[in-house]
Amino acid sequence: MTDKPVFEITFTAASEHIDELGHVNNAVWVQWIQQVAVAHWEAIADPAHKDAYFWVVVRHEIDYLRAAHDGDRITARTWVGDAPQGARFDRFVEFTGPDGKLCVRAKTQWAIIDKASGRPIRVPAEVVAPFMGAG
Repeated sequence: MTDKPVFEITFTAASEHIDELGHVNNAVWVQWIQQVAVAHWEAIADPAHKDAYFWVVVRHEIDYLRAAHDGDRITARTWVGDAPQGARFDRFVEFTGPDGKLCVRAKTQWAIIDKASGRPIRVPAEVVAPFMGAG
């Protein structure tokens, strides 16, 4: 997995998440990727950073490995990449099913936006530090 701090939450697959094939719809996994990322930001980020910046997804890479079904309790784990590149920063997410086996693996690239200007900025080191296990 990673040497970075890992943030974890759980989801329970419900009937509204299930598609015509009887498993969690791919679009739901994308929603959950965003929800776990936002929850990580809300849990860790400095309040001043939450006030000053927001993040937008610029790229998703998703591997759908195993199906999840109605009632399954899904564990989501997320952590950040090694270093930002300009305004962009990688985030990794893994979802495991009730049996502990990997269902979905994703790498997303997010860009930081300065709320005051509405424009992307270089990711500040002090914003990254808490997610890297420092500060």
